[in-house]
Amino acid sequence: MQMNAVIEAVNLSIEYKLGSEWVNALRDVSLAIHPLEIHGLVGESGSGKSTLALALMRYMASNARISGGRILFEGEDITAATPDAMRALWGSKMALVPQDPLAALNPSYTVGEQIAEITRQHAGLNRRESLARAVEMLRRVKIADPETVVKRYPHQLSGGMQQRAVIAMALSTQPHLLVLDEPTTALDVTTEAVILDLVRELVQEEGAAALWVTHDLGVVAQVCERMTVLYGGEVMSSGDVRRVFTRQLHPYTISLLASLPRATPGVETRLPTIEGVAPSLVERPPACVFSDRCPAAVQLCRDVKPPLERTGDGRLVRCHRWHEIENGSLRWQTQPQEVATSAPPHDNLVLQGDDVYKFFGEAGPLDRLLRRERKPVRAVDGVSLSIRERSTLGLVGESGSGKTTLARLIVGLETADDGALQLLDVPLSRRLEQRSIEQMRNLQMVFQNPNDALNPFMTIGEALARTIRRLSAERLDEAAVNARVSALLQAVRLTEEYAYRYPTELSGGEKQRIAIARAFAANPALVVADEPTSSLDVSVQSVILNLLKDLRAQQGASYLFISHDLKVIAYLADWILVMYLGEVIEEGSVEQVYNGPSHPYTEALISAIPEPDPKASRKHIRLEGDVPSARNIPTGCRFHTRCPRKIGAICETDAPPWRDAGDGHFIRCHIPVEELRELQQSAGELLS
Repeated sequence: MQMNAVIEAVNLSIEYKLGSEWVNALRDVSLAIHPLEIHGLVGESGSGKSTLALALMRYMASNARISGGRILFEGEDITAATPDAMRALWGSKMALVPQDPLAALNPSYTVGEQIAEITRQHAGLNRRESLARAVEMLRRVKIADPETVVKRYPHQLSGGMQQRAVIAMALSTQPHLLVLDEPTTALDVTTEAVILDLVRELVQEEGAAALWVTHDLGVVAQVCERMTVLYGGEVMSSGDVRRVFTRQLHPYTISLLASLPRATPGVETRLPTIEGVAPSLVERPPACVFSDRCPAAVQLCRDVKPPLERTGDGRLVRCHRWHEIENGSLRWQTQPQEVATSAPPHDNLVLQGDDVYKFFGEAGPLDRLLRRERKPVRAVDGVSLSIRERSTLGLVGESGSGKTTLARLIVGLETADDGALQLLDVPLSRRLEQRSIEQMRNLQMVFQNPNDALNPFMTIGEALARTIRRLSAERLDEAAVNARVSALLQAVRLTEEYAYRYPTELSGGEKQRIAIARAFAANPALVVADEPTSSLDVSVQSVILNLLKDLRAQQGASYLFISHDLKVIAYLADWILVMYLGEVIEEGSVEQVYNGPSHPYTEALISAIPEPDPKASRKHIRLEGDVPSARNIPTGCRFHTRCPRKIGAICETDAPPWRDAGDGHFIRCHIPVEELRELQQSAGELLS
């Protein structure tokens, strides 16, 4: 017999007050989460995921109200509970793990004091008992040396440790409901894998129920038992994770899974995309909310709202045509389409870097006067790289590996301490002010956050026109500039009307497309893209990735593409560089790096990727500890403090050799290539 639900929403509807009107945000949403269950809540930005998650805890914005339905917590109706009544539940029986742990921690108090405060307030422990409980909880979330960590302030912890500290705080009172709102979005794949294992383990030990809010379908497939897909504030589908992933019945779920990047080495493909953008609260269609973007929509879908129906295997689906999808009579293209490339990568190099170095925080005059030793941060430590014309070099590594610093050295936002750079066979000065206009024209950058890169007081047309005027090889009149603006908007699949909009009037994906258009305004030879899709929904990400491939084919540009998402790298890149603590530890083609032999660090990165397939079986390698400080780099092999394949003292004392694995594939490791191949053979073909 199934246990009673810990939390249950019954036909829940929520509205927000915008101006003088109440606008619907959630409509007739029902879900139940039972003990020992992790329930995944999936959907694009604006679908209502966070609204629902916080509403279940009765922790809503001041302009929000419950307009219909009920919320039951352990069988008790809390729909109309007062704030005082809810405070008795918050922290004791309900706990929240937010997306940004640093924003959730008080910078003025130690981590131990913040965890202890929770147990003193809700469990009645005294100061000594509560601090002991804080140490115990930090140990349970696998933080090394918890007795020391309790005395540290939040800024003294890494991102992964901060997130684990917040989880420790949330679980310190043994809550019955744990709500996790995108807790791993900003984390490296290795840290994310540890957090996934940790939450799964703790939910089982505590007998709790958990709601995991995310747009990452791989995370849902690996950690959740059941899932609910939201779109436009309504449930599109819900049910057992294995059944939903194995046989999708709703066009939105099908489209989301189809838009996930996948590696296709040696073949040029384009991902299926979801046309258009998700509607705002005031623009939602009156019938099926997905009808405007649905590849299977018919007139009935635009006239009549579909009911939420139960399928034969117990799932829920809201679609007029799900029976046709189930019996196979309704199908559409859901596989990447192979396309002919206008030109393959050339052998000519667009960029070459030799032994590039960048150290930060070296000893200054005061340090020397006081005879104080101060080691520098070795951010980029002798990196060499080359990028061919019409190709993409993928740069991979955890936070602190030196990826972004290397990118900033190349574009001149930081000045390299040593090393040589060449752009199109011409020496490229390490100092930005000494570079020519032509070199700046040929070298552009797309940043992770387009909000920081766009002037909020300039229209999109003005921003693009300014770049065209400043970097154009010839003097252009206004008509020519305007024509170029229109061509750029068309190239990134936006209409000319966008030239008159301001950044605040665009969605996140549209802003990123404008940032890409601006980077291509001067027809550059090389575009450096630093995590350009990491904050985007998977549906928007597929549009951006296809766009980058199309522009590469049409404009003949090359990319240096930085990402911690190895699936994205595998889809877009031809060649991969893996960095660790400022040093390149592996380079090779996508197929070589993914299919092995690989450096043990690369092997761990690939094994940590959350596969969007609940049935996928892969050998998981979890890295212990955090990346060491680049100010105190370990002796010998820099990776030896975390390496699961460490072979002995030689790893601690001697720098590893740069081993040739064939066809330009190199690995920096003491283990011979053939031995690595045999050790990793059990992992199988990782690209499949």
